Amino acid sequence: MNIFYRPKYQSEATQFINQLKVTDPSLDAKQRQGRDLLWDKAVDRSAWSEYRQAQVAQKPYVYQTAPK
Repeated sequence: MNIFYRPKYQSEATQFINQLKVTDPSLDAKQRQGRDLLWDKAVDRSAWSEYRQAQVAQKPYVYQTAPK
């Protein structure tokens, strides 16, 4: 048995989230829909590789002037 074990302890934040999920059962679906809208995007691999190839290499020290 773990000496730091607290039987059935839940933080206030966890209690709030659980209560929120009970009051609005569709909350999980809404969260997934929002994530799909903002984050889960289809990636065009060919366009991404072209973007990477078109990048110009950065100098080791950006603010150094070019030698003449």
